[in-house]
Amino acid sequence: MRARRRVVGRLAAWSVLETAQTFLTGYALARALDAGFLAGRVDVGLGWLATAALAVVVGAYGTGRVYGAVAALVEPLRDRLVRHVVERGVRDADRGALSRLTQQVEIARDTFAGLVMVSRSFVFTAAGALIGLFSLAPPLLLVVAPPLAAGVALFALTLRPLTRRQEAFLVADEELADRLGMVCPGLRDITAAGAEDPVAADVGARISAEQRAARSLARWGVLRVVALAIGGQLPIVLLLATAPWLLAHGVTPGALVGALAYVTQSLLPALQNLIHGLGTSGSRLAVVLRRLAPDTPAPTNAPIPEMAPAPDSAPPGPPAAVTFSSITLSSLTFAYGPASAPVIDGLDLSVPHGTHLAIVGPSGIGKSTLTALMAGLLAPTGGSVDIRPAPDSPAPGHPGHPVRVLIPQEAYVFTGTLAENLGQLRPDPVPERELLAAAEALGLSALLDRLGGPTAEVDPGTLSSGERQLIALTRAYLARASLALLDEATCHLDPAAEERVERAFARRGGTLVVVAHRISSALRADRVLVMDGRRTTYGSHDDLLERSPLYRDLVGAWSPSGRTPAASAAHQPEWSHPALPLRDPDGVDAVAGAGLPRDRRHVVAYGPVGQMEASGDLRDGGALGGQ
Repeated sequence: MRARRRVVGRLAAWSVLETAQTFLTGYALARALDAGFLAGRVDVGLGWLATAALAVVVGAYGTGRVYGAVAALVEPLRDRLVRHVVERGVRDADRGALSRLTQQVEIARDTFAGLVMVSRSFVFTAAGALIGLFSLAPPLLLVVAPPLAAGVALFALTLRPLTRRQEAFLVADEELADRLGMVCPGLRDITAAGAEDPVAADVGARISAEQRAARSLARWGVLRVVALAIGGQLPIVLLLATAPWLLAHGVTPGALVGALAYVTQSLLPALQNLIHGLGTSGSRLAVVLRRLAPDTPAPTNAPIPEMAPAPDSAPPGPPAAVTFSSITLSSLTFAYGPASAPVIDGLDLSVPHGTHLAIVGPSGIGKSTLTALMAGLLAPTGGSVDIRPAPDSPAPGHPGHPVRVLIPQEAYVFTGTLAENLGQLRPDPVPERELLAAAEALGLSALLDRLGGPTAEVDPGTLSSGERQLIALTRAYLARASLALLDEATCHLDPAAEERVERAFARRGGTLVVVAHRISSALRADRVLVMDGRRTTYGSHDDLLERSPLYRDLVGAWSPSGRTPAASAAHQPEWSHPALPLRDPDGVDAVAGAGLPRDRRHVVAYGPVGQMEASGDLRDGGALGGQ
């Protein structure tokens, strides 16, 4: 505005017409009463009212010219902001340039125009009203001016705190909207990974932050109401309360009515517009202009934590940059509710750097819960999970060295190219040779060729469960996490494909934790954790065969009858899938099929619809013998 003084002068000149209109609103009414109607001269009274009506027409003409002057102030501001945003976007590659150009610049333009209008209106309206009050009777000015000044002063004192709290509220709202923009498209992935609780806690914290900012803003907003009551409504009460005193000191009835007209028809609406316009739009304008200011860096929003970036120059094959992580569980306890029995109760476990660990146990015993605790998706009810890098590994947060990745049983694949799916956990595109090497290592090459290469579009609905799992496993492989958690992530693969995947992760380096559903996974592991409630056992395969009855049961259920585990390992293609009812006393599976454990080549057929072979229904566990 200082740079465009001529426009400001033109704006002030046209606003003088509004001052005249305001002055005549009360003065003409007072003269119409005192010199006209109360004196018995109706023609004089009507003449003064006609003068007031003419002033309204002239004032409207001036208001129309005011808008032109405001436009001459506002449009150069908009042009200047647009130039700055475009220059900054080109120079600094500012990602927020589009939002600033299409939204924030327009907010600044419209808000500045409104701010000029309400401020100008209050200044000239107040000037016209106060001049009118003094012209009618100076004692009227003594009654109206002090509370008006007090209300304006109180409002002025709230402007800076209101601006700060308005900015805090806008920032909290933007952060919440940004986080929801990340969470909502990934709900399927969040559900598949069991991350509902931490994501809900994160979003809930942002909602609470916005709620606190809104409450603080509302508390300061109450002072605006107080300022309006003091400056605009208290003068009406004072004029009525002091009416006898005013009339006794030379104030005419017409002058008193004119003073009430000044306050109710001019000062109160102008002050109300000023408080609401300057208090809300003004603070909002200050926030937006601060963000658009040349010296203000572009705001950055913290993304939901993902895997850290990896150098594009990494060689193909097993990433050499992967380091080892050790896992220490101390008195780890977890329950899904305050009144629920613990799923994991007081578990102590130490997994050294670079260990390949298999976790086995009956269904529902807590294997997936344990991996979710290791992945940080669940918070322990008691105890702790400590995951540390190897002593010679780079410092935490080093680029290319994410800590851990969890691959759940239900693999997540989204519509997009195959390269985008495989590189989802890498912030930068994965070099094609590294991507092809990873696909070859995990057995994805055939699917990659069938789809048409890395740039081919993927339709998740056309893929089998096993193909989706291979894509998710390759994605985790490329993430170079030092801790990989496979929560039955190979359950839809055949034994040969499962072995290929696990061996690829083992060659790649890092610590590998596998929730096993075949005995072959336990045989390939360095260590095995057998979960059976509080009775957990940890050791090598051979050691657990001696010490753990449950592990012997599981090995028996997962191995063909008459073969030792070592012999079974040499005949992997003939293995059956795990028996569905684990620890079934008679050893006969509930689902018919050839080569079932200990069935002596018999086939168990289904009975009528809804009936299946029940646990423990064969007395001797031998041949069917007519039973």
